Amino acid sequence: MLRITELKLPLDHPPEALRAAACKRLGLADRDLRELAIFRRGYDARNKSRIVLVYALDVEVRDEAAVLERLRGDRRIGPSPDMRYRFVARAPADPPSRPVVIGTGPCGLFAGLVLAQMGFKPIILERGKAVRERTKDTWGLWRQGKLDPESNVQFGEGGAGTFSDGKLHSQIKDPQYRGRKVLEEFVKAGAPPEILYVSKPHIGTFRLVGMVEHMRATIVGLGGEIRFGARVDDVEIERGADGQGQVRGIRLADGERIAADHVVLAVGHSARDTFRMLFDRGVFIEAKPFSIGVRIEHPQSLIDRARFGKFAGHPLLGAADYKLVHHCANGRAAYSFCMCPGGTVVAATSEVGRVVTNGMSQYSRNERNANSGLVVDVSPEADYPGHPLAGIEFQRRWESKAFEAGGGDYAAPAQRVGDFLAGRPSTAPGPVDPSYKPGVRWTDLSLCLPPFVVAALREALPAFDKQIHGYAMADAVMTGVETRTSSPIRIRRGEDFQSMNTRGLYPAGEGAGYAGGILSAGVDGIKAAEAVALSIVGTIG
Repeated sequence: MLRITELKLPLDHPPEALRAAACKRLGLADRDLRELAIFRRGYDARNKSRIVLVYALDVEVRDEAAVLERLRGDRRIGPSPDMRYRFVARAPADPPSRPVVIGTGPCGLFAGLVLAQMGFKPIILERGKAVRERTKDTWGLWRQGKLDPESNVQFGEGGAGTFSDGKLHSQIKDPQYRGRKVLEEFVKAGAPPEILYVSKPHIGTFRLVGMVEHMRATIVGLGGEIRFGARVDDVEIERGADGQGQVRGIRLADGERIAADHVVLAVGHSARDTFRMLFDRGVFIEAKPFSIGVRIEHPQSLIDRARFGKFAGHPLLGAADYKLVHHCANGRAAYSFCMCPGGTVVAATSEVGRVVTNGMSQYSRNERNANSGLVVDVSPEADYPGHPLAGIEFQRRWESKAFEAGGGDYAAPAQRVGDFLAGRPSTAPGPVDPSYKPGVRWTDLSLCLPPFVVAALREALPAFDKQIHGYAMADAVMTGVETRTSSPIRIRRGEDFQSMNTRGLYPAGEGAGYAGGILSAGVDGIKAAEAVALSIVGTIG
């Protein structure tokens, strides 16, 4: 097979034009092109009057060697790489113990899935509920203001990514094609096949629910075990005089002990009690940067026109997204985060008496508003020095202030952009209706954001308006606060994926500070599973 890259065609080209363009690029007659498959399809919208589709194709041709020789100077044509995922090990017939995976977000699910596929029959523990029960509890907060601290947007089967846009693009480099493995497993579980080739794949919440259930059934069918309502309250560690330790087991909230010397820690970025427990047990943890800000909503039609011009609404382009960054005079960076085209702002707290926002879209992305995090970077050195867990308290402080500013019933504080820029409280919505449920309270967002964040956002909004005309429109809605952009801590690990000072503990995914989003978390889960498998096989050998 050959791969052709950077093949450009008009947005509304007929289907047969793709084959003709491939033949032209290769200098072949149609009869010499045996098969053609789309590997990637994106678009170039820099010229809004002439948006083009950009393809990468895998083709089978007659006399491939001769074609490669003739076109060897063309960097856009070469052999198609073998992207099949290969397991690093197979479980022995009688392994000494079963590996344990804590958490069923993307990282934990893929760690458990790959361990099960290799025959290691993992035990997977989830503090929350199965995904459909969890969905009911989450809707309980959104519709009735009732929070279940163990079953919400952050905790439960599928992880925080279940209630998101389901974006699957990432900037990670993956020479072992683990990212392709993640996408292929998602397709097997019910995701649309197009995620394998579109440049910005996404799934949406409703589809993710069924996919998570399918993956669970696959793991169980391979001999794995998944337990819900199984919060891990302690990790047993034998620690020597030199400070180095070895995991020996875990204890659940109900008192049960599970012996384990290989534990994948995939708890997500909001498992604050778990972070405290690990710190108390001597596991090496350090504070890391994250960001804090708000969710901002605009009419999706405004974003579509700004990005696509006359092609706004074209079915192949879908709802437009954006990515913005501005370096502020106060030394901070303000930027868009987790942009959700045609979506809604959702309540994402996991703790009583706090308000947290996030964004979510369905696969169709057909809601009226676009929303995105609009956040400013914070760092341990400048904002929460002195303790590895200080970032958690920094988050809590502003989440609690948002709860108060929202009225104390899980409504969120909101403000129109025009009022925010003018420094006056908002009293009512304009044409842009806020989508956050259970509702918003119009107020002054400076009550629940650090002053340097307020200053940075007031500087960034007019700058972003120069890139997307209308971004700083007076009636756009800002809803606070967005604090869970990433984990506030990192659990340091070595090249073997084990904790720097605790053997047998494999910190992984977003919660441990090693991923950001569904795809990268899934890839990190696969890497952790590989490390566990190699350790088990090496120990036996």
